[in-house]
Amino acid sequence: MTPQSREMLQRLHQAEQQLNQIILGKAATMRLALIGILARGHLLLEDVPGVGKTTMAHALATVLGLRFARVQFTSDLLPADLLGVSVYERSAEAFRFHPGPIFTQVLLADEINRATPKTQSALLEAMAEQQVTIDGETNALPTPFFVIATQNPQAQIGTFDLPESQLDRFLLRLELGYPDAKAERALLQGISRQDVLARLSPMLSAEQLQEAQQDIAQIKLAEPLLDYIQALISATREDQRFSCGLSPRAALGLVQACKASAWLEARSMVIPEDVQRVFPALAGHRLILRQSGRSDPHIAEQLMYSVAIP
Repeated sequence: MTPQSREMLQRLHQAEQQLNQIILGKAATMRLALIGILARGHLLLEDVPGVGKTTMAHALATVLGLRFARVQFTSDLLPADLLGVSVYERSAEAFRFHPGPIFTQVLLADEINRATPKTQSALLEAMAEQQVTIDGETNALPTPFFVIATQNPQAQIGTFDLPESQLDRFLLRLELGYPDAKAERALLQGISRQDVLARLSPMLSAEQLQEAQQDIAQIKLAEPLLDYIQALISATREDQRFSCGLSPRAALGLVQACKASAWLEARSMVIPEDVQRVFPALAGHRLILRQSGRSDPHIAEQLMYSVAIP
């Protein structure tokens, strides 16, 4: 690891420390969130209201030095409200495109499953290709570009299930859950989370984040580890409990996430523990049970431990 890489790694660890001061008692989840960003992936935060999903997304953007925009998804939100619209200007005798909030580096899609499927689908091209096409013209999005979406549990009133095509575009699904008693006591006795957010400072720039992402591509993945990853992917496709297994996009994402995990541990190669750290969060939302039509991250974890490490 070069001195420049060590400096970026140190900065990311400082960013992680700041995140842990915002979201108390969830260090493993904060590490997974950083892994997802370093692996160039989008994040889906699913949990009950009030546990800090929006705060976490805002804090991530701040400590990584990225431009941030928040869109509250509701049932009457239209694709144009998200992507932008072309407006006719009489003085120029031409249509002029007015970019929407999606033209940012971190888009917080708050309560994404409260919007209609038509509005949800407006994100598909942006998440896969970092561009949007409006009125036949393609507009590139800023780089880097991430979507951090929050959603409420599917059983709650007024929600629309995300289609499989969109779920597959989220690299990781994370759950915060309720804090433990010690963390909740510290939360109750401490200052407002908004005040803590206001005190956060960027630990690196967007350019440095992209350099870190390039470093991660150099992490080595031995043949036995590739065998292990392929065995896990095959197991999801052969398991009759699931309507379909993991896609090649998910397999590529797993490789990148494992490399990011190894890089954050200052290692030059991936080990099985990296795979086991990220697999449940990567596979849990993609594996839909035939019987219920729902996903279950616990079953993904059980499946992982049923596959032997070569």
